Amino acid sequence: MIKNTYEEISLSEMKHLAIDPMTVLVDVREQWEYEEFNAGGMNIPLADIRNQRRALEQYSCIIVICTNGVRSKIAAMDYCRVETWLNKRICHVRGGLIEAD
Repeated sequence: MIKNTYEEISLSEMKHLAIDPMTVLVDVREQWEYEEFNAGGMNIPLADIRNQRRALEQYSCIIVICTNGVRSKIAAMDYCRVETWLNKRICHVRGGLIEAD
């Protein structure tokens, strides 16, 4: 099976990439965490990422973020397995919201 690979990016790289309208930021934390503090983008909790893929179809770059980088890395790996997304750029923010540089 051929699969995509993800890139680890910094918070500053995320902010630069997110300017592009073909890029989407996906926060995979729980809704209450997102409501408490977020960096913008779309909130899709990790448990729902497979059910919500359709919402991301139109984007060429998907950036995933969470609190410390663990959930976003899991989501990025999952997104890399989507066969129809081989042409998408998949990124996750290294260190998440609390440790991002």
